[in-house]
Amino acid sequence: MAIPQLTAQHHRSAWLQLYELVLLMAAIVAVVLMLPNRMWDVADTALILSLGPLATWRYGWWFTHFVRATIYGRLVFPRLKKRRDALWATGWRPPFVHFMVTTFKERPEITEAVLESIFSEIRATGVPARVFFATGHHSDEQVIEKYCSNVRDLPVELIMVRQTQPGKRIAMGLALRAMSRYGVGPNDLTIFMDGDSILGERLLERCAPLFALNPKLGAVTTDEFATVNGPDWMQDWHEMRFAQRRLAMQSHSLSHKVLTLTGRLSIFRAPIVVENSFIRTIEDDQLNHWLWGRFRFLSGDDKSTWFCLLERGWEMLYVPDAASYTIENIGDRPFQRVQQNLMRWSGNTLRNGARALALGPRRCGFFIWWCVFDQRISIWTSLCGPVMALVVSFATSFKALVAYLVWVLFTRTVISIVLFFYSGRIYAVFPFMLFANQITASALKVYLLFRVSKQRWLNRGDQRSKAAVGRLVGFQHAMAAFLTMLYVGMFVFLLSLRAGITNLDGWFSAWAGWLAMR
Repeated sequence: MAIPQLTAQHHRSAWLQLYELVLLMAAIVAVVLMLPNRMWDVADTALILSLGPLATWRYGWWFTHFVRATIYGRLVFPRLKKRRDALWATGWRPPFVHFMVTTFKERPEITEAVLESIFSEIRATGVPARVFFATGHHSDEQVIEKYCSNVRDLPVELIMVRQTQPGKRIAMGLALRAMSRYGVGPNDLTIFMDGDSILGERLLERCAPLFALNPKLGAVTTDEFATVNGPDWMQDWHEMRFAQRRLAMQSHSLSHKVLTLTGRLSIFRAPIVVENSFIRTIEDDQLNHWLWGRFRFLSGDDKSTWFCLLERGWEMLYVPDAASYTIENIGDRPFQRVQQNLMRWSGNTLRNGARALALGPRRCGFFIWWCVFDQRISIWTSLCGPVMALVVSFATSFKALVAYLVWVLFTRTVISIVLFFYSGRIYAVFPFMLFANQITASALKVYLLFRVSKQRWLNRGDQRSKAAVGRLVGFQHAMAAFLTMLYVGMFVFLLSLRAGITNLDGWFSAWAGWLAMR
């Protein structure tokens, strides 16, 4: 099975893409011209004055990422790429590469494509390798054995490790322990892969020399592409997320760090991943919470690996010209799939953010530490606009909500024009998906803020967190619900104060009257 060529699927012609964008911009202009000039209207004035400073901050922060990403992509990485290519041209090769692949009831054709991409890379580079396949079911092993029976004359050894307990983390830990027993060299590399990740061409050539050039480099992660077997809008949603990821990763890499070592495909110095402390973190990463006690980090292995390297001071890097490809089989419930993914990703970010912040800006680097902090506050700042627009509309006129929606469409279109350069084509749906993704992700994070132990991993046998057990479970759920309502209520109240819809004098008068009646 060949590596999927994403540019040939789900894509309309370039002229049609441009036509869609022109139509969208024309619609925005027409709506703005048709709306009456209400700049001095009380509702609009309240909304503008309330959201102005916040909008300045949020878009200024986004523009900072864009500038940093441009510096990394246009100035820093090209120089690094030149040095990297020169080293590879001298004949330098990594002494040995260890692949760690986790798979669970994967489709046979996808497993074969993964194997073919690994063997093609070994064949092209001539680097000796060992592939550790962490399997969760005998059907995966049968496919692997059948495919490998026809492979000849390659410097590769394949080891299959059957997991003894449920969970991807257990499978990874067993594979890493097997890797440790076989032994790794001081300059060996280890490639972490999911069972549906397909290596892009020349991956080792584009990533391996970076470790030789920088002894402080602990890991790199690569670009991602996905072929979605499902609705076209799901393909577009993936393309939007990957475009955002490319911009953010390049911005972060300017600080020699990233915010996650993507589980789809990341490359590590091999001695790091066979340390017992690293393996124990992968197998049984546990977190403490004042309400839910101590519980396991069920998914989010990429956050655990990232935190291990961040804590130990290793540098990390994003390599924009190296890629992995995945095949997403969506099934018959695409909206549920999106909701589950957003809940898992949002939960992983919340669960990992607090301990990363605790390391402090000196250990993390100020910019990366501030990015983690921004992830925490953006839970609420991303909701300020829509919530305040609704508050002002209910208190005055719904014309304010219309004005806000026009503003959203305009600003998200401007952001989308930038993202088009990172996605490689024009998507007229990006402005709408950006706003929907922002609201949905923030709402899920608010829900999970006091339910950080709530986890579910559908792709690994439908596992669930077992944190909420025992006699206190009813109290825990009730307290989580109470705190969520309290925080949301305070959030709406403060926004009402900021917009001038309510005032403290009225509240104090009401309290004074109530006390007088008592």
